[in-house]
Amino acid sequence: MRVLAGLNAALLNQRGYLLPWSPVCLAVGIGAYFALRFEPGAAWYACLIALAICAGCAGVRGMSAWAPVMTGVAVIACGFVLAGLRAHLVAEPVLQWRYYGPVEGRVVALDRSASDALRVTLDRVRLEDLRADQRPQRVRLSIHGHTVPLEPGQRIMTTAHLSPPQGPVEPGGFDFRRHAWFQRLGAVGYTRIPVLTIAPASEGREGVRVTAVRMSISRYVRNVLPGEVGGFAAAVTTGDRSGMGQATLEALRKSNLAHLLAISGLHMGLLTGFVFVGSRIGLAAIPGLALRMPVKKLAALAALVAALAYLLLSGGNVATERAFIMVSVMLGAVLIDRRAISLRAVGVAALIVLFLRPETLLSPGFQMSFAATTALVAVIGALRDRGPMPGPKWVRAAGGLVASSLIAGLATAPIGAAHFNTTSHYGLLANLLAVPVMGTLVVPAAVVAALLVPVGLEGVALWVMGLGLRWIIGVADWVSNLEGAQGHVPAPPDYVLPVAALGALWAILWQGRARCLGAVPACAAFLMWGQAPRPQVLIAETGGLVGVMTETGRALSKQKGSGFVAGVWLENDGDAGDQVQAAARWPGASDGIQRFHLGPTEVVHLTGKRAASGFDECKAGQVIVAPVALDLRGDCGLFDVGALGVMGSLAINQGKIISAAQISGPRLWSPGRSAAGKDQ
Repeated sequence: MRVLAGLNAALLNQRGYLLPWSPVCLAVGIGAYFALRFEPGAAWYACLIALAICAGCAGVRGMSAWAPVMTGVAVIACGFVLAGLRAHLVAEPVLQWRYYGPVEGRVVALDRSASDALRVTLDRVRLEDLRADQRPQRVRLSIHGHTVPLEPGQRIMTTAHLSPPQGPVEPGGFDFRRHAWFQRLGAVGYTRIPVLTIAPASEGREGVRVTAVRMSISRYVRNVLPGEVGGFAAAVTTGDRSGMGQATLEALRKSNLAHLLAISGLHMGLLTGFVFVGSRIGLAAIPGLALRMPVKKLAALAALVAALAYLLLSGGNVATERAFIMVSVMLGAVLIDRRAISLRAVGVAALIVLFLRPETLLSPGFQMSFAATTALVAVIGALRDRGPMPGPKWVRAAGGLVASSLIAGLATAPIGAAHFNTTSHYGLLANLLAVPVMGTLVVPAAVVAALLVPVGLEGVALWVMGLGLRWIIGVADWVSNLEGAQGHVPAPPDYVLPVAALGALWAILWQGRARCLGAVPACAAFLMWGQAPRPQVLIAETGGLVGVMTETGRALSKQKGSGFVAGVWLENDGDAGDQVQAAARWPGASDGIQRFHLGPTEVVHLTGKRAASGFDECKAGQVIVAPVALDLRGDCGLFDVGALGVMGSLAINQGKIISAAQISGPRLWSPGRSAAGKDQ
């Protein structure tokens, strides 16, 4: 009884501080849906809806301290149902086989691939000999051959290789197939054939007019500011990164400045802050308005309009949409005379984002954005309650800049390391040198340029903007070339980030001394991260690559081919080497037959048709991998292209074989189910 009384008292003490827990509960339900290894049926949803109704009624009508717990249960159930509903609503046909032939479609997006090739997304797709109900709604092509100038609305055709979106390159890894499902992307591929225009952009602008305007602005900015500076300027104004080279992007990543490219919370906050302050000062300078009108609220409305315009101009991607929601909630708080920056405001913004796009919970952008915002609001709020910092204003300003960069960096570093397997050792230095320039020079110059367009003087402001961006690129190049600028860490198990996040959220959101208990799961998560072993053997889904862990790192069976898979494996190992270096660790080769002895097991990789045709061994203790179909007799473990097509990529650890299909299970986005996604 004493324990129950203690829990009851603890819950009563949380009254008034429970709203920020709502998005946490919603995220738990969404995460539970994505963690399942099967697709729930109608009975699941019926039971969860009933649970949500019953628990919600008990939470609303209950007078005891346990009423919030029942409300939390209802929100968790709603999160699960919401994620499942979203997954069914976005269902579109997915290509079920490899295709080579004519591809026709309308251009709706342009960007660049990891290999720096121009990449185009098409809708209204036509493929040869495919019925309308089999055609993907969208396909994405990397263009490696000659192409005409492309713009949104243009209808093009070419001959291309297409394939279904691929699953994880290793069991438990990032599932591009699931990511593509929520983008309604039904096929990906490439072409080396010249691209032809079959209808001008003017005939296909319906639905992509905003994108067309964005690309026109991007081209104009790149003409005024040529080179990498112009590409950077286009990226931060319209979200178009197609003008940036891979060398600059890599320097920004290594220096932890890549977040300056994504139009997210920083850019939206700087823009709305500049417009809010500028509008408020301008309106206050007019005595008639300042004495009769709520100047602060008018400035908030002006900032909200500017944020909406920026959202449309940038293409309305997920990161910008999330940032717009966050600043809208905060500006809305100003309009109703509430504190703009608070954990409640962050919680409301997270609720809206998760309600609109539940799948963003799994994205690093969502996780890093809300981690940084939550940490900044909590820590700076606690410091504010203790009173102002001592010293002159410039010291307080400099201290605030260092503190905010440090807090945001510490909050986002584990998430970035988990998703990208890298750490930027001089990221704080780079951000201290670059972020102030972004806020005081680049963003204001961009706003002034927009205001000067009607009089044709925007070029002056863009030149000033270019000065700031040139400085940021210089900082990125300098920091990225410092010795030891980037570290590499192995990928954590999939449970590490959720456990660490729940521990951190407990420490921030819980009121009272018990918040210290949040350090227990957070520390335990990082200990589990450090102790988790990497798979001894990895096998690619195509059978084209095998990787075996050695004392000096993972040895790869091929120097060329399957480069993307090789890169991801090495990154997940925390290995800074490349595929050629990893292939040198493999002990010898003979006629396309790669052998590796791993204790009592011999791993044999047949790298091509010639090697496979001359191979007739199949002994106990062998694991044979081939990118072609094999018909061997014996007791060996045979993984040819047919078996791997069903199982997906494989991991072998201590003799136990785990497949990607086993980890992900038969979900809507799994092969064979996606074509019928709308009917489920």
